[in-house]
Amino acid sequence: MAEQVWTLAGKPNCRLLRPSILLLMALVLVLLGYGILSPGGRMLGSLGAGTAVREPDRLQVVTQSRMAYPQPKVLTPSRTDVLVLTPWLAPIVWEGTFNSDILNVQFQLQNTTVGLTVFAIKKYVVFLKLFLETAEKHFMAGHRVIYYVFTDRPDAVPRVALGPGRRLQVLRARPYARWQDVSMRRMQMLSEAAEQRFLREVDYLVCADVDMQFHDHVGVEILSPLFGTLHPAFYGRPREAFTYERRPQSQAHIPWDEGDFYYMGAFFGGSVPEVQRLTKACHQAMLADRANGIEAVWHDESHLNKYLLYHKPTKVLSPEYMWDQQLLGWPSVLRKLRFVAVPKNHQEIRKSESGGQPTGSPEGAGRAGRAAGN
Repeated sequence: MAEQVWTLAGKPNCRLLRPSILLLMALVLVLLGYGILSPGGRMLGSLGAGTAVREPDRLQVVTQSRMAYPQPKVLTPSRTDVLVLTPWLAPIVWEGTFNSDILNVQFQLQNTTVGLTVFAIKKYVVFLKLFLETAEKHFMAGHRVIYYVFTDRPDAVPRVALGPGRRLQVLRARPYARWQDVSMRRMQMLSEAAEQRFLREVDYLVCADVDMQFHDHVGVEILSPLFGTLHPAFYGRPREAFTYERRPQSQAHIPWDEGDFYYMGAFFGGSVPEVQRLTKACHQAMLADRANGIEAVWHDESHLNKYLLYHKPTKVLSPEYMWDQQLLGWPSVLRKLRFVAVPKNHQEIRKSESGGQPTGSPEGAGRAGRAAGN
């Protein structure tokens, strides 16, 4: 038999080496297979070259030795005085319908980062300090947050003490002459920023108006692929009373016999891809309207309502998350007021800085002013 063999002196001995080679090959294959088949390997391997995504963060260790809380009772509904589920099975979030402790643990396990966008253009920058201070107290407590402040006055952005895991980024925005244009261009800026940075930096986006303040807990219970907030003036009214855009010439047109709810343009959001789709669609619809010489009655809010009619939100926030106590009081159906309007003089705020004359609608015609149904 002509069989080459290694001796202890360094000559080949195939019978002794073959098991070692096979063992080494098996170990290499196992390691390669783990890298390819592991969740991280599948995720990264499935992306094409050049795709920009947010890098997965290191998983946060959450110590939760027990899950002790009152057992949910199938035959005892959490609320009987309000609608808690839409016909398309999206939850409507009211106080008493969720357990924050359970939700916080679930989102901490996912190491969720939330982006909060706000536009502080011209004189509206005066509302920014209260907005940020109350957000630090009530918004996504215990979770990572990035505040995205769009403004034409970066030097006027106040310095607010931020908690651990929370930071602020200032993004320059153009100061359009009319407040309506600022409102409508918000959709364009959000869509572009989502593509350029949000997709890489955060998991969810919450888009809010700056002339508001957080009054109570606003946490991960609102997070969902796509959410909208019930307008405080219309949550108990029939669809015929909604101030949808009714002119067929507009891309925001909604017929009189259609509509679920009227959503407020001052508080909406969802996952970054869903918010990007929403804002891009609304911006394109507004461009089409402009080309046809028409402007929707409530600007970007009209287009938001059209979008959410045909792209149903996966979660709906009750008026607890959008309220004006000065105009509407505090009805018993609202156990908490979470995000509320700041008293203001719209006419004074919206005066043109160049000529001192008010631009756009008179006082009370804005989002907060409409809370009384004006």
